[in-house]
Amino acid sequence: MNKETMTDTIVSAKQKLGLTWEKMAVDLNMSPVWLASACLGMNSAPQEKATAIASYLGLDDSVAAALAAFPTKIWDQAVPTDPLIYRLYEVVGVYGDTLKEVIQEKFGDGIMSAIDFSMEVDKIEDPKGDRVLLTLNGKFLPYKSW
Repeated sequence: MNKETMTDTIVSAKQKLGLTWEKMAVDLNMSPVWLASACLGMNSAPQEKATAIASYLGLDDSVAAALAAFPTKIWDQAVPTDPLIYRLYEVVGVYGDTLKEVIQEKFGDGIMSAIDFSMEVDKIEDPKGDRVLLTLNGKFLPYKSW
């Protein structure tokens, strides 16, 4: 089973069971962001987590094997038209250089890891309209000279 078929199978099972990523994450003791990313094919799951996810959803070993398989992280290079995803591109487009400058002033010449990384999505209720709080937490990796 490839990652695309795996994702379709998992999302269908999730919908059929009336589950949310948050509910699944709580029940499986996993981060909802990481869980969704693995189930959408962008990260591999350690075998024990892959087995737990497949079992939880009532899916077979082929799904667990696909979850554990290393992904090829390729995505459409065109700017997406989905409004939520587009807005994230817009944030990076408008604030990317600013973030780079501020991060490098604080840490030096380097990058934020997307491997040694975690992310959280929280809802902040506000009378003017609820807010989305994204927390990106990545290890700083300095560039080395040799």
